[in-house]
Parts: sequence; structure tokens; C-alpha cells
Amino acid sequence: MKKRFWEIDALRGFAIINMIFFNYSFALSYLGIINLDLGLEYAVAIASTFIFLSGISMTLMKDRTFKRFLARGLGVFSWGLLITAITFFAFPEAFIVFGILHFIGISIIMGYFFLKFDNINLVLGAVLLVLGLYLQTFRVDFPWLLWLGLAPVGFYTFDYFPLLPWFGVTLTGIYIGNMYYKGGK
Repeated sequence: MKKRFWEIDALRGFAIINMIFFNYSFALSYLGIINLDLGLEYAVAIASTFIFLSGISMTLMKDRTFKRFLARGLGVFSWGLLITAITFFAFPEAFIVFGILHFIGISIIMGYFFLKFDNINLVLGAVLLVLGLYLQTFRVDFPWLLWLGLAPVGFYTFDYFPLLPWFGVTLTGIYIGNMYYKGGK
């Protein structure tokens, strides 16, 4: 039987409940049924929790081969592509291009290469966070670096999680996982 960590499961469950509540509230507001503006900060806190936990979870994987990380990452990324296709037809003015599932899929693949590092993940995570927040102040005339964190002028989507700053949160999760769950314990 797979060992479970109650604190990680509890935090993940709390994040799932909050995500459902936020998305339901957003849908009601978007459809004009009721105005429940919960604020961007609430959404960022929920997403940060999921991304942070994904970093910790990477350190707990029993099969820590690149093949396993690649398969899992591509699986999650594929779900992101499905969401892109659905939102492209349902909400063409704000369809999801690089949302949280796209991001988590790519970060799982990239995260494999950072599992063996300890303190460098914390430092690099902080640098990526600061750099990403700085990049968000710019707009460019092309969409090619959208995935990285450089959004084009007039860009709007319901869900956007570029590598910068969010991979910094993943690296922080990997750091915490390596520090507090050594050997999956």
C-alpha cells in the first residue's frame, strides 16, 4: 500500500474545495447570475497551493525516472490542450492558451532535472519568482513567449500560468519536499 501524508492530502483537499468554490463563483458572475467577485488574490493563493504541492509530490514519487515524469507531464499537458480546445469554441474572446494544466504538465517534466538539488532550488525559485513578477509589467507585440511570461498587448484569458514566475513556486515545493520528506518519509 502506498504511504500517504495526511498533511499533504489535507492541504490538497482544502485547495480542491477552494478551487471548486472559486470556479463556481466565477461562472455565476460571468453568466450574470450573481456577482461574487472573490478577487485575483484568492485565485492566486489557490493556484500557488496546487503548484507548490506538485513540487512536493515530485519528490515523493517512487518511480523517479525521466520516462515516468515525461509520461505524467505529457498526460497533464494533454488535459490542458483539451481545455484549450473547449474554451476556444466556448469563449473565443478569452480562451485558455497556457493555463495551469499546461504549466503543471511542463513543470513536471522540467522538475525531474531539479530533484537532486536542495538549497539551489530555494534560491533559484526566489529568483524566478522575482524575474517573473518583473516580466509581468511588460507587454510585447508577439505571442511567441507567452508560455515564458511575456504576454502580448491586449492579451486576455481566463487562466494564465507562464513558467515565470510559477516555476519558482514549483522549485520551492521541490525544496520543501527534499528537506522534509527525504526518502519519501
